[in-house]
Amino acid sequence: MSETLDRPIATAHCPARPEICKEQANLIACEAAHADGRLYDVLAELRRTEPLGLARPDGFNPFWVVTRQADLRKITMNRDDFLTSVNSAFMSIAASEQMRKMLKGDNFPVEIMLYMDEPKHTTYRAVAADFFHARNLDRIADQIRTIAGQFVDHMLTFDGMCDFARDVAHLYPLRVIMQLMGVPVEDEPLMLRLSQEFGGGADEDLIRAGKTPGQVAVGQSMVEVAAESGVYFTKMMADRRADPRNDIVSVIANALIDGEPMPEPEARGFCFSVATAGHETTAGVTAGGMLALCQNPGLIDEIRGDPEKIKAFVEEAIRMYAPIKFGIRCAAKDMEIDGRQIRAGDMINLAFCSGNRDEAIFDDPDVFRIDRKPNKHISFGAGPHVCLGQHLARLEMRLFFEELTSRIESVELAGEPRCVANLLMSPFKSIPIRFVPRK
Repeated sequence: MSETLDRPIATAHCPARPEICKEQANLIACEAAHADGRLYDVLAELRRTEPLGLARPDGFNPFWVVTRQADLRKITMNRDDFLTSVNSAFMSIAASEQMRKMLKGDNFPVEIMLYMDEPKHTTYRAVAADFFHARNLDRIADQIRTIAGQFVDHMLTFDGMCDFARDVAHLYPLRVIMQLMGVPVEDEPLMLRLSQEFGGGADEDLIRAGKTPGQVAVGQSMVEVAAESGVYFTKMMADRRADPRNDIVSVIANALIDGEPMPEPEARGFCFSVATAGHETTAGVTAGGMLALCQNPGLIDEIRGDPEKIKAFVEEAIRMYAPIKFGIRCAAKDMEIDGRQIRAGDMINLAFCSGNRDEAIFDDPDVFRIDRKPNKHISFGAGPHVCLGQHLARLEMRLFFEELTSRIESVELAGEPRCVANLLMSPFKSIPIRFVPRK
């Protein structure tokens, strides 16, 4: 994690550094606006009027907002000029101060690959790259299909009604990634809690109830969760060094970096990154896929029994419900992008969810369509930090919806879908559904 998360950006308003209006800036930094969908209206307006402008939301340091896909790709592909190790967390000044207070001068309990720059990032990424490569996932497809079938069985026990987000979507990808990591089933509730709490102390229901101070809690929760997960994975890696197995934690625990064992902070961070990224992101998109089936009558009949259409359905769900809405970079030097003067130290907020609805790339970008060929979304990022687990996520979703559509006749909403209020992700917290099993 960066030691300069809240470093101010020295800037003045000028044509080469255009600022977006305060109302738009505040909505981009508002958890509730992320949960209720107002964010997407703001981003659509910015794509039309100011696709690369400075935001100065109340309580946050300024940041550039990048909304068009061409600029998003240009920045994410440039590993030298845009860094992830500095100013790389989308959090308020109060939250970063709380994090600093919690750390008391110590380093962050884990070092996460997301916040590594080159050449360190590539070195660490290579440790597990083969495990997650598309060509190697066939060996575990049967295992994942079995898990998918088990969770469809679980859903069918609810007798025609359930909360898909809570009862299925949050649990299925958790089981998959925990099995691949070698985490025992009995520890899954712990991993679920840690995954959901990391950076997520801003649930809108709790804020309204006065039970959490919103963004301030994020800094505290990140430190506490990282420390707790560090203790867990330190013990687990010690076991895997003594008795290696065919799982991801064994790969990490026994990895060599420049001929030496991987340092403990990086090893703990690697384990926790796989656990959280492999769960929350896929859970959110899987829930989004169910929402699409509910909101598009006839879609379930169209894709049932057609593997290619199910693949297209999965890809469109990934586009519409981007697992990570924003990515953060820090400018390493002064530069110009599309006439904007970017200065060294400026924070760049990459709106991947906006790039996925860029009218220059997609027709009817707010409509769920499985006929997009090619579907050039940017949900998994691009360049050196492109999502390591993207092929696993696609496989999990494809197998799940193959199993699901073969066993239910129809599905519809039975209540209002709700998202968790979170600046980085907006996983669905509730999707009440009513379904009819196939006979």
